[in-house]
Amino acid sequence: MADSDGEYVEDLSDDDLHDHRVAADGTGASYGTRSKAARGTGTQGGRRKARGGGRSKAAWEDIKRSWENVVEAEDGSITIEALLEAEKRRRLMRDTTPLQRGIIRHLMLVLDMSFAMAEKDLLPTRYLLTLNYAVDFVREYFEQNPISQMGIIAMRDGVAVRISDMGGNPAEHIEKLRTWAAQGEPQGNPSLQNALEMCRGALFHTPSHGTREVLIIYGALLSSDPGDIHDTIANLITDRIRVSIVGLSAQVAICAELSPRPSRTPRRRTSPAPAPATTRRC
Repeated sequence: MADSDGEYVEDLSDDDLHDHRVAADGTGASYGTRSKAARGTGTQGGRRKARGGGRSKAAWEDIKRSWENVVEAEDGSITIEALLEAEKRRRLMRDTTPLQRGIIRHLMLVLDMSFAMAEKDLLPTRYLLTLNYAVDFVREYFEQNPISQMGIIAMRDGVAVRISDMGGNPAEHIEKLRTWAAQGEPQGNPSLQNALEMCRGALFHTPSHGTREVLIIYGALLSSDPGDIHDTIANLITDRIRVSIVGLSAQVAICAELSPRPSRTPRRRTSPAPAPATTRRC
């Protein structure tokens, strides 16, 4: 039993307070305290109920009934068939397109600077048009392949001449191309074999995780070679070097053997507009 009315009221529950509440209508001053305490306690209880109504759920209330998916097989083993089937469906719906990341390209650009490039079927001349597009190609190549490497070789007077070494600085390659454009007109015969052998030497020490490519801009209908070019083609296949050729004139048989089989369909360029798109696909 509590010693005073105040302590007695505090020990009572909310339901008991409603039963024992006495109105202060003059019947006794001693019961006024109990009535006030009851009203105060009722207000606090309402606040507690309001706070309890918006509380967050406990962790155990959101538990998943994983045991309902457990099925006992005929041999007595326990399997979770629903989960296994869902995992199989996720694997089937997953995109399995093979992606090849981290490729570093190593490209040798070979330009024909023989007498055939002096023709004016592509204005102003094949030679100047090829050099202008080569500058654009170098710039776009390094924009799309910022960590790749490139070297440039010219074919003239029956030999292969190195314009720029293998490197990753586009400004250096562009400067060398513009220097060659100011030196004079194209002359002599081209030599595919000499150019390809020089490309093999430049690509020999490239790492295996990168590609080895040769892109040739060819305008002549002949090739002045010192030996059997078919031996060079066999060496290119052994070294896994891919050769692409953009022909500015009629189709040449040896060029068809050098190019990959899917791209052997001849396409003659009669205007300068499609030339960048041709080199972009290589």
